[in-house]
Amino acid sequence: MKLASTLGLFMTLAGAAPAAAAEPVQVMVLGTYHFDNPGLDLSNMTADDVTLPRRQAELQALASALAAFKPTKIMVEARSKSADLADARFASFTPAALTTQKNETVQIGYRLAHQLKLGKVYAIDEQPRAGEPDYFPFGKVVEFAKANKREVQLQEVMAKAAAVTKDMEEMQKRMTIAQLLIERNRPGTTRKEIAMYYEFLGIGDTEQQPGADLNAMWYLRNAKIFAKLMTVAGRGDRILVIYGAGHNYWLRHFASITPGFRSVDPVPYLQAASR
Repeated sequence: MKLASTLGLFMTLAGAAPAAAAEPVQVMVLGTYHFDNPGLDLSNMTADDVTLPRRQAELQALASALAAFKPTKIMVEARSKSADLADARFASFTPAALTTQKNETVQIGYRLAHQLKLGKVYAIDEQPRAGEPDYFPFGKVVEFAKANKREVQLQEVMAKAAAVTKDMEEMQKRMTIAQLLIERNRPGTTRKEIAMYYEFLGIGDTEQQPGADLNAMWYLRNAKIFAKLMTVAGRGDRILVIYGAGHNYWLRHFASITPGFRSVDPVPYLQAASR
């Protein structure tokens, strides 16, 4: 039986409606740098103070531009213990928090949700619990490189990541937040970042492949993040996802490929904010 016929039979047996008949879930992934300098990435940009009046004006312009997307749900890089994935911290949010809390979840996500009078912000991050695998086993890549005289190869990849971070810090001196986010969300930037991950594939041999393991686990974390999004997405939803820009490639991949979902480019909205 041909593949097309097999798929058609499966859909009939499952009672599935034609894909065109369903209103897709629109997903806009807004990749950000970390405003509060948590130092959790391999190469960390030093962000300036987003609570300063100039940056607050830029962030309000950003929120107003993103509001034009008319998001029905906002999802952020945080974890929830609730079955509905509600971010418990949003319940106590007031605009006063914008003067003290620098995290992009608060500065963009909570700000916009409050402005749009959304009742919830959804926390969809995935981190390993006790007994679960490490989603970013970079230590094993380092160990292999040291044990097998591959440190120069590893350092070359890390130097590329450091150069990207340095460029962002320099651009920060002359750009608004919206302009910086345009740079982080351009397709070319996203391709360069995933290419750096793929360079780690070459760190390994026929028996041990820690670079491949790293990429596999990074994929797994992002797949679980998107799977959480799917559990609370409803037909016709317009979902804004605010996440570290390193997640752009995979989250947009899932949004563009998964049946019933459509990826929305954030750059036009960022360009509106920059004007």
